[in-house]
Amino acid sequence: MRRPDTYAARRLRRQMTLPEVLLWQHLKGSASGIRFRRQHPIGPYIADFYCAEARRVIEIDGQSHDMGQRPAQDHPRALYLEQKGYRIVRLPAVDVLNDPAIAAADIVRAACPLRQSLRDCPLPVNGEDR
Repeated sequence: MRRPDTYAARRLRRQMTLPEVLLWQHLKGSASGIRFRRQHPIGPYIADFYCAEARRVIEIDGQSHDMGQRPAQDHPRALYLEQKGYRIVRLPAVDVLNDPAIAAADIVRAACPLRQSLRDCPLPVNGEDR
């Protein structure tokens, strides 16, 4: 029998938000060679995206993250993940909706492990920089 968080992660993969779907289309099978997982369970939490090689958790924050109890709920989650050695990269959902390719490139750059040399990290194409 699988753990309940595995079933919750599977359900969330089927119910991804539009920004998550757009971003996933750019991250899966990325030419950078850096692999990402979507809706990945980590302890009691489920990360929107996760890069195991770099121990990066990528969170897509919609408007709901700024309202009500959401900020208070996000703080203990961030503390837990950071104490376990994960680094969190937060992206506003509106940035992903505006240009998912640039958002994906930013994530790949953030996920590039520090131990790799600069030539192994994906760089902007045609002088594009952000």
